[in-house]
Amino acid sequence: MGVVIAIANQKGGVGKTTTCVNLAASLTATQRRLLLVDMDPQGNATMGSGIDKGQTGRTVCEVLLDDLPVTAAIRMAAEGNYVVLPANQDLTAAEVELLQRPQREFRLREALEKVVGDYDYVLIDCPPAMNILTVNALTAADYVLIPMQCEYYALEGLTALVGTIDKIRASVNPKLEIHGILRTMFDPRNNLANEVSSQLVTHFGERVYRTVIPRNIRLAEAPSFGKPVLFHDKYSRGALAYLALAGEINRRIPSVPRRDRPGE
Repeated sequence: MGVVIAIANQKGGVGKTTTCVNLAASLTATQRRLLLVDMDPQGNATMGSGIDKGQTGRTVCEVLLDDLPVTAAIRMAAEGNYVVLPANQDLTAAEVELLQRPQREFRLREALEKVVGDYDYVLIDCPPAMNILTVNALTAADYVLIPMQCEYYALEGLTALVGTIDKIRASVNPKLEIHGILRTMFDPRNNLANEVSSQLVTHFGERVYRTVIPRNIRLAEAPSFGKPVLFHDKYSRGALAYLALAGEINRRIPSVPRRDRPGE
């Protein structure tokens, strides 16, 4: 059975989608079968995987609203050998309509239950807001991965997110756990970044990943080419960092074995 990880942070601009796309490619490079679910109406994870969000055909919107099977909407990423359940701006309207539906928090979980066994990991890219789309993602997930910058307001925002996760666990998803906190866009020359990083380790201990994602120009460039950084510059510091993160996640979830992909 695949492990479902929601990549979430209520604050925007923290590297959430960058993490989702590059971790998807890196986990696939370690011979894991992976589905990336784009739950953000901006469709950035879709575009970052080399899929035109304006020409996707069926999307996660139809999966949530019309009970379309996930298998009827998934697309292969342009590079990386993982599959994507794409999203576009139609998801904004779906958010409003979902609020009128019974069992609205469980729509994504019910859809993924039919396919999760086909994958080792399912990564869900959440929107930068605590709305019904994010609640669907957290209800469907086994774990939450929290990317965050080591900035002044980061710890306050993290406290709010942890509180939200606790509420989700108490109400609709008792198995939900924080898998780890990922320090992104990290500059070790910045004293504030080092101080916040130290506070994170003090408060959250082993739940802070050892891997740190640096500020890296190749990492920032890759989305404009519609590919993970691993296929833009595989020797860049950004690519090596996400490969290290993939290895760390695999070690933390030993129940997900390496296995050959189809045709290998």
